[in-house]
Amino acid sequence: MTLLPSLAKLYYKASHLPEYLAPLFDLGLRLYIANVFFKSGLTKVQNWDSTLYLFSDIYNVPLLSPEVAASMATGAELGLSALLVLGLFGRFAAAGLFILNVVAVISYADLSEAGINQHLSWGILLGVLLILSRGNWSIDAWLEKRVR
Repeated sequence: MTLLPSLAKLYYKASHLPEYLAPLFDLGLRLYIANVFFKSGLTKVQNWDSTLYLFSDIYNVPLLSPEVAASMATGAELGLSALLVLGLFGRFAAAGLFILNVVAVISYADLSEAGINQHLSWGILLGVLLILSRGNWSIDAWLEKRVR
């Protein structure tokens, strides 16, 4: 009879071990997503004429001129990615990149099934960062400890 409570305690302790990996997982997720969007922003900056062509003739961004849409998308990809890496305003950065990701899918009519799946994956990961992120290894966590 004493074996059962011992096994239950052992199981309980072992089942909580992955929780200690949550900050590492969160950081890895932030770095992965930031890398994807930052590289996209760098590509836009490196060939601005191509970027303007894409936003004027290929992408159909609603309500914005191609120049404004290109500038906003590039700035968001670079700036929000940097914030995500630092974990500074992390939920704001994840929300901004999530919205940018949705607009990208809506704006590009010829997106392949593989492309849609890739954007869906990024959207899910950004949703995890937005809703479930613990962010213990972030500037936000450091600032929150100071404010309290």
